[in-house]
Amino acid sequence: MNKSRQIIKYVLADLLSAMLAWALFYIYRKTGIESDLYGSHVSFVPDKNFYLGITVLPIAWVAIYALAGTYNDIYRKSRLREFGQTLYVSLIGVLLIFFSLLLDDVIVSYRSYYSIFFVLFFLHFGITASSRFLITTHTARKIKSRKIGFPTLIIGSSQRAVNLFNEYESEPLSLGYRFIGFIHVDHNNGKYFGDLLPHLGGLEDLTRIIDEHKIEEIIIAIESSEHDFIGRIINELEDKDVIIKIIPDMYDILAGTVKMTSIFGSPLIIINPSLMPVWQQSMKRIIDILVSLFFLILLSPVFLLTSLIIKLSSRGPIFFTQERIGLHGNPFTIYKFRSMFVGAEKGVPMLSSDNDSRITPFGKFMRGIRLDEIPQFYNVLIGDMSLVGPRPERQYFIDQIMQRAPHYRHLHKVRPGITSWGQVKYGYAENVEEMIQRLKYDIIYIENMSLALDFKILFYTVKTVLQRSGK
Repeated sequence: MNKSRQIIKYVLADLLSAMLAWALFYIYRKTGIESDLYGSHVSFVPDKNFYLGITVLPIAWVAIYALAGTYNDIYRKSRLREFGQTLYVSLIGVLLIFFSLLLDDVIVSYRSYYSIFFVLFFLHFGITASSRFLITTHTARKIKSRKIGFPTLIIGSSQRAVNLFNEYESEPLSLGYRFIGFIHVDHNNGKYFGDLLPHLGGLEDLTRIIDEHKIEEIIIAIESSEHDFIGRIINELEDKDVIIKIIPDMYDILAGTVKMTSIFGSPLIIINPSLMPVWQQSMKRIIDILVSLFFLILLSPVFLLTSLIIKLSSRGPIFFTQERIGLHGNPFTIYKFRSMFVGAEKGVPMLSSDNDSRITPFGKFMRGIRLDEIPQFYNVLIGDMSLVGPRPERQYFIDQIMQRAPHYRHLHKVRPGITSWGQVKYGYAENVEEMIQRLKYDIIYIENMSLALDFKILFYTVKTVLQRSGK
């Protein structure tokens, strides 16, 4: 599979569709609307607005589609879902064009406005949806004929796993799985599989196998007696960009957790790595950039005043830097205003407390109103952090937390944040126990991520700052 080439196909199709739709609409606008206005036939003659429209607008359309996630997961497209998304985005885009570019047109009556809007909408939607349908249908045929497949790993080596493999392989039309091999979770070591599929190792080899074979999908096919392994497996996969599918029991089916994705093959519980709709992910990042830029500029006098007070009140640098663990477990350098005396962080890492003697008098004030966190807007700007997300920790404390709460790795699925629900509830954690208690709220946040929830957490953060009730 060549994902870049497939994305280029969609982008070119969208660009050409937008150009053609605007050209046809412009011809209609000249020969139809303006002919009615002037009472005589108006010939179409390309002008600067026509050429501007077929060069600038298609680029704007592609940008909107990118924000909506059209070019993500480019091979796993449902034609019905894509039709709905194209309809929705076309409606939003045409509304923007209408109110920004077309509403000031001189017209005979308001009926002309309706004609302008619906002609542009149906032209753009119809041409774009048709071109995408052709590409998606061609891709679907390649998948069904096994010319295209997603590298898939089976976890499990029991008869249940073998039955699932045989069922999918015997289907006349492929569902897109290209089975690379299997790993065992018990001591059978693949005796049921025989030579059907390569045995790649055990659970301890899982992350290495995913990286080596570029695995995109994982099917957990273990017996009911082995379900204790599921939690461990999912924890291992938290920071991996893979789609996890699980063979359900009857309880899962009755509980409504099994969703049909195809009328062929066994039904599976799908755990998708995407936590938010793509358009919300894009908006979250755009908001992060705009807000961090705004506050870095707006609070520049506060920066200078705070820097001056820190320099005059205690010996040492203005900023405090430290390595923290962020998205996908990658380390980054966090920036804060220094709130402790120089040398306070030497030796074994320690967490701060309310009566911590290492904190300077001005540092206590800064922590109370979160003033020490302001430099982290730079971390947000460069993409290390987000405005809202679980607080990043040091590897030293993560290792301690993981011993008691291995699901902590779940937090690495998202960018860490300046503030979080756990931060609003607990403030600064004073010990590992409080970190684990805060973890519960951060995981609930991740499982319910949305822009609305982010705004609510930001509101309560501002309230905490204004009331100086921060811990």
